Amino acid sequence: TIRLDLSKMEPSSQFVSLRYECCSFIALMNCVICGYQGLVDGGENICSASWESVSMMLQLGGTVIGSARCKDFQTREGRMKAACNLVKLGITNLCVIGGDGSLTGANEFRTEWSGLLADLVRAGKISAEEAKKSSHLNIVGMVGSIDNDFCGTDMTIGTDSALHRIIEVVDAITTTAQSHQRTFILEVMGRHCGYLALVSALACGADWVFIPEMPPDEGWEDHLCRRLMDQRSRGSRLNVIIVAEGAISRDGKPITSDQIKKLVTDRLGFDTRTTILGHVQRGGTPSAFDRILGSRMGVEAVMALLEATPDTPACVVSLSGNQAVRLPLMECVQVTKDVTAAMAQGKFEDAIKLRGRSFENNWNTYKLLAHINPPDVKSNINVAVMNIGAPCAGMNAAVRSAVKMGIIQGHSMLAVHDGFDGLAHGQIEPITWTSVSGWTGIGGSMLGTKRTLPGKMMEEVSLNIAKYNIHALVIIGGFEAYVGGLELVQAREKYEEVCIPIVVIPATVSNNVPGSDFSIGADTALNTITSTCDRIKQSAAGTKRRVFIVETMGGYCGYLATMAGLAAGADAAYIFEEKFTIRDLEANVEHLLGKMKTTVKRGLILRNENCNSNYTTDFIFSLYSEEGKGVFDCRKNVLGHMQQGGTPTPFDRNFATKMGAKSVLWLTEKLKECYRHGRIFANTPDSACVLGMKKRALNFQPLADLKADTDFEHRIPKTQWWLKIRPIMKILAKYDIKLDTYEHANLEHVVNKTGSLKK
Repeated sequence: TIRLDLSKMEPSSQFVSLRYECCSFIALMNCVICGYQGLVDGGENICSASWESVSMMLQLGGTVIGSARCKDFQTREGRMKAACNLVKLGITNLCVIGGDGSLTGANEFRTEWSGLLADLVRAGKISAEEAKKSSHLNIVGMVGSIDNDFCGTDMTIGTDSALHRIIEVVDAITTTAQSHQRTFILEVMGRHCGYLALVSALACGADWVFIPEMPPDEGWEDHLCRRLMDQRSRGSRLNVIIVAEGAISRDGKPITSDQIKKLVTDRLGFDTRTTILGHVQRGGTPSAFDRILGSRMGVEAVMALLEATPDTPACVVSLSGNQAVRLPLMECVQVTKDVTAAMAQGKFEDAIKLRGRSFENNWNTYKLLAHINPPDVKSNINVAVMNIGAPCAGMNAAVRSAVKMGIIQGHSMLAVHDGFDGLAHGQIEPITWTSVSGWTGIGGSMLGTKRTLPGKMMEEVSLNIAKYNIHALVIIGGFEAYVGGLELVQAREKYEEVCIPIVVIPATVSNNVPGSDFSIGADTALNTITSTCDRIKQSAAGTKRRVFIVETMGGYCGYLATMAGLAAGADAAYIFEEKFTIRDLEANVEHLLGKMKTTVKRGLILRNENCNSNYTTDFIFSLYSEEGKGVFDCRKNVLGHMQQGGTPTPFDRNFATKMGAKSVLWLTEKLKECYRHGRIFANTPDSACVLGMKKRALNFQPLADLKADTDFEHRIPKTQWWLKIRPIMKILAKYDIKLDTYEHANLEHVVNKTGSLKK
């Protein structure tokens, strides 16, 4: 089996972790230096790879084995040379990491494989016996592209890291823009795909975004100027415009950042600056999301190769929601080409749909928040927004989105300070469009948040709901938000005032809210832990023979410990959900003792704070220190509340923005259903729901229905999806485990919404 990086683009920030996982599956692995060129040239360009040789790649950006454009491979003669090199080495499996061009080339290589071997036999370059042993070639692709321009996957490897670079720049620019009351135009990459521009616009609350899939309507210049003036009239001190480098007008002409700057300066007289981010977006350390995505995709790719037969079509490993899926490679390539064709034909709505559900949802949310003005006629509906539980990054982005969407719907929005305490004591005030401007990038909770539940003060809560005429409630928070919502539902029998629609948006670093696979804030905490572990590993690698024990947050939920273990390359992660004994600890120590005999003389152990009441962090530290005496020494770190702080990651900002907007749209519809005899009365189970991501979609699930799947004692859901990917961490740490413990994907098919492809 061969590991091959074939990107025609510059390297993205997360090709490297893809090399990490396969070497622990198969004893003999090879990597190709410089992509197809290395395949054609052969020799030292195809070299063996070992577990040790890739063990420090995880946190590196770019591509360690190199990537190069190759004209030779585009000719049959070049492909014959590549085939000869593979046959001589007995290689019949290719794992291809690249864009649609590279993947198309790989499929063509596979299709003509038999013919290439026949030509090589006739030319006397390989024997008939060698041809027989290499009679078929298996291909599995993974998409590495910061543009996220490949259809069939929600996210390509490298995209999230690029978004991190963009948002870092946007946050820095926002400071100077506010100080000087300026308009900033940022040009980001995306020659044929506007994903980076679109998500960046959502994540920073940009006033306008230009993307190639949906050019602005005729007369956009007037519309843009009106919008910028409107924002200034509301008190905003800055304007942000995001432009994809491939942005075009309806007639196909380029829209450039300089053109927009001239428009804003000449018509409005605003102090305007332009920043072109360029290749900054490709560099830097890969994000936690990209490391985990790369690791999962790499494992799935090897599983697909191991299961492949001569009749198996070339597939690409993709991400759908939180699920790894396998899709026929050429179906995905065809849909990607269909997007380009749709744009060329002016079928821009089709282009948006062809990009996939995730892209379409992002576009619809952006349109609602950025291009629709609040109506002149009010709905006479009051919607209250509150934060519950511990603070986390992204809470403010969810509040901002909910408030703006509520105002767009004609509602009056109310802010409840300090959670249920504030609701009980009347800490309630109107919150306006301008009030939440700039909240997207602020960590913590601007509204204030407490863990107090409403049960013991339901009388006061119900009185204030009536006093302030609250018709619907948005609760943003962690497990306390879910339990508090349940208590409100249970109180409906006694207090008619709480018979209002309620929606709970999960927001907690612990990711332990029933009804959702992901919570707002967890990604930011995960990146904080991962970056800290990177520094710790660097220290351990420098001093040699050192093992670090790191304690993470999460309550009884092991999500952070597990995913940080994957992202940081940990040797073990102890969690409450997966019971362990002293014999397991002993086995882990023995594993590290063996590891110290290799060239990788460092260790990293993660421990969830409540994984075991007896095997505490101090106990594990003492045990490892004693048993490793003379071979390695130990250090411990308790990360603490730093995991709750910091500015939100692009993922958390985008996720929170979509969740906040969707929750208010749902409440608006639910209020119409619950309007009876001149008043709001909601007492059915489906009028109080958790809005959560489940597998591949955002769903509303009644609070009461989730009780059966909730462990209230330990404050975790009984079913947690991420437990199924824990075996990956053990595989990558070189433990000898059975592969059938990992749930892998089956081959699916691309669903094309425009009907140009069959399901």
